[in-house]
Amino acid sequence: MADLPIAAVVRIAKKNGAERVGSDAAAALVTKAEAYIAELTKEANRLAQHAGRKTIKAEDVDLAVKSA
Repeated sequence: MADLPIAAVVRIAKKNGAERVGSDAAAALVTKAEAYIAELTKEANRLAQHAGRKTIKAEDVDLAVKSA
């Protein structure tokens, strides 16, 4: 079961130009978004630990995006 609400993902897609989003496409977007967030979080966490912290900061996320 997905953690991200499908409605929120559909809303984001519509705000970015999609007129309509099929249920299969919405489910695929949720799956891909969750996978991206998971990988981004793992890298940001690795960076935070490298800096001697347990808390992920925005700078960790920014660096994780750049290294992806």
